[in-house]
Amino acid sequence: MIGRLSGILLEKNPPQLIVDCNGVGYEVGVPMSTFYNLPALGEKVVLLTHLTVREDAHLLYGFGTAEERNVFKQLIKISGVGARIALSILSGMSVTDLIHAVSLQEAGRLTRIPGIGKKTAERLLLELKGKLGADLGGSGTVLNDATSDILNALVALGYSDKEAALALKQVPAGASVSDGIKLALKALSKG
Repeated sequence: MIGRLSGILLEKNPPQLIVDCNGVGYEVGVPMSTFYNLPALGEKVVLLTHLTVREDAHLLYGFGTAEERNVFKQLIKISGVGARIALSILSGMSVTDLIHAVSLQEAGRLTRIPGIGKKTAERLLLELKGKLGADLGGSGTVLNDATSDILNALVALGYSDKEAALALKQVPAGASVSDGIKLALKALSKG
C-alpha cells in the first residue's frame, strides 16, 4: 500500500498530478481543495495517499491533510459512491462543511455538488451520521437544536456555510435562537 508520496511536482492538470519520486512519475488524482494548495511546478510536494486496486487499474489518490484522506475513505465505503464522486464531494465542500451537513442532516448542501442527486445525498447523510466526527479524532462538532436553527437561519439569509459557521463561533453556548441570530448577524456585519 502506498500511504504517502514525497517528490517533485511535474504536472498539474486538474484533478490529476504527476509527482516524480526518485525518477518514478506517479499519477495522482486529488480533490480541488488539495489542488489549490499545491506548490509551483518543479517544487517539492508531500501528499498522503490512498491506493485503489481494481481489476483493470491501480489508482492513486492524494490529499493535503489526513482529515481529507479519512473522509475520502469513509465516502468510498458507501454503496454507489466511488472515488470520482468522493473527490467531487471533497472538491465541492470542506471537511468541516461536510461534517456540519451530516450533523444537521442537510441534503440540500450535498445536492449542490455536481454528480450528487437527492437520493445519493440522503444515502450519504444516513451512512455518514455519527462516523465523521469519531474518525477525525473528535474534530467534528455536534450541534444542538438552537445552534442548528441559527446556522440554518443564516444560510437562509444568503450567507455561505463558511460565513455562517464562523459567525456561530461568536455566539455563546446556550444562547436562544433569536439572541443567537442577532449576535451572529452582528458579528457578520463587523466582518
